[in-house]
Amino acid sequence: MSASVTVVKPGMLTTVQDLGRRGYQSVGVPVAGPMDAYSHRLANQLLGNDPSAAALEITLLGPELIVEGDLVCATAGADISLSVEGKPAPINEAFRVRSGARLRWGTRISGARQTFAVAGGFDVPATLGSRATHLASRMGPFGGRPLRAGDVLPVGTPGGGRAFAGHPLDVPSGGAHLRVLPAVHRDRFTEDAWGLLVHARFTISPQSNRMGYRLDGPVLSHAGAADILSEAMPCGAIQVPSSGQPILLLADRATTGGYATIANVISADLPIAGQLAPGDWIQFDPINREDAIAALRRREAALRGVTR
Repeated sequence: MSASVTVVKPGMLTTVQDLGRRGYQSVGVPVAGPMDAYSHRLANQLLGNDPSAAALEITLLGPELIVEGDLVCATAGADISLSVEGKPAPINEAFRVRSGARLRWGTRISGARQTFAVAGGFDVPATLGSRATHLASRMGPFGGRPLRAGDVLPVGTPGGGRAFAGHPLDVPSGGAHLRVLPAVHRDRFTEDAWGLLVHARFTISPQSNRMGYRLDGPVLSHAGAADILSEAMPCGAIQVPSSGQPILLLADRATTGGYATIANVISADLPIAGQLAPGDWIQFDPINREDAIAALRRREAALRGVTR
């Protein structure tokens, strides 16, 4: 009999994610995927899975699950305690779970999102080649919605890939520094606005989600109009609407946007951004292109890191 996982309690927001629905942005299909792609890849590495194998993204308050069939599992990302039949399970390393075991997530210690992966990945239906859940468009497995009690997730057959562990992400607790490069619309903002962006501290608003973080803080003034002709918007872009309150675009962002962008968070720091929650602070630090590329290379080297 094939292995599966049944949802007893769904937690605050638990979704199926892979590395996203790529290749369709030109026709308006969002990428989606994990908020912290680094930890998603690490959890799959620990099991010898393909880096994009489907896993669960657990947000702040974890679910309760029952497994059918013996499994090898791994978690990475946020430090949210997990017990298997009442005994603590490790984070950032693989562990075995017997058929019939009950998995319960408990206290959040740091970070906001934890990846829970199983050897073989979750074999749920794919849409446009991806098992990522995009909440706004309801695209993905289970009708593109978060998991509910009673959902059953079939587990795929382990592919026999080589398991190895890199260095886990240093997840933030309460806030983080994120490094930024000036965006293409930088000249549509005043010098004061740029100075405030890279010196002030912003707070993530409760009106934030996987599409983007709305940031409370000083008003960033435009040199002209806030609106632009709609154009492609990357993950990490910092849009500023006419209110002057910035929005940091994240995994579930739309493919295009109509507000001027003042800066972009560098790729190496996007996993850190994905580990923040409403109420956490953000301080943006300027960086140059060469150092941004070097930071991404170090991040990738850390993921390849220690081998087993």
